[in-house]
Amino acid sequence: MVKFKKITLLFPAAFVVLGFFLGGLILSAANSLPSPTYARMFADPEVRAAFVFTLSLTALATALSALCGTATALLLHNLARGSYILRTFLQIPLSMPHLAAAFILLSLIAPSGLISRLFVSVPEDFPILVGDAFGIGILMAYVLKETPFIATVVLATLARTGDELDSVAKNLGASRWQRFRHVTLPIIAPATLFSSLFVFAYVFGAFEIPYILGRQYPTVLAIVANRKFAATDLGERPEAFAIAVAMTIVAAVLAWFFLRLGQKQGESEKPLLF
Repeated sequence: MVKFKKITLLFPAAFVVLGFFLGGLILSAANSLPSPTYARMFADPEVRAAFVFTLSLTALATALSALCGTATALLLHNLARGSYILRTFLQIPLSMPHLAAAFILLSLIAPSGLISRLFVSVPEDFPILVGDAFGIGILMAYVLKETPFIATVVLATLARTGDELDSVAKNLGASRWQRFRHVTLPIIAPATLFSSLFVFAYVFGAFEIPYILGRQYPTVLAIVANRKFAATDLGERPEAFAIAVAMTIVAAVLAWFFLRLGQKQGESEKPLLF
């Protein structure tokens, strides 16, 4: 009974959040209902290219952020025992908006940016990292921005669990790799998985970084939807709503998959990767 009363305290906030989310989703679905809208969307080469580009960029950014964030957390956990200095520096990027991070990176890696001015005499000799076809600048921005987030989550898990299990395994003769595989990895896997889920969901629907560091084609689905919504031809507006609905469905399916994966891992109590 007490637990139920505590849950009811979340109802006002949940009502506001779900109200805005469900309201926007219902409105988008209603505006995308004309029958040819989804057929036209799937037949649009720009939308298909944007879907492939968005999914590839999101998957790669999430994987690299998870790898770098987990490695950073493990390194700091070993170096910063009992010290909060390095952990504080790690949390500084979390307070920086993605828009600010995009502009900072643009001033650094653009052909006329700071790095080019320092190391290259001719801007044309500097590699194209902004507005390139592969989204390298976008990928760099997401990895630099999301790595501290995942590292902070994993560090909190390591700090909460302590080092007792690792010490026991070490005293029993387990090697460093065996301790990582059978002790550390099962502990940090849920934290890495769920923080990666948040990163994936955000990057999949993000707008600002691809808008600043990307190119017009191929681009991400959020920019395509915004472009069609703001087009002078009002006939393209239902397609913009259809893209938003499709993005929500894809994100929901992937979130369900991640949650199922985490549930199976918790039931089996085995590492996710083995």
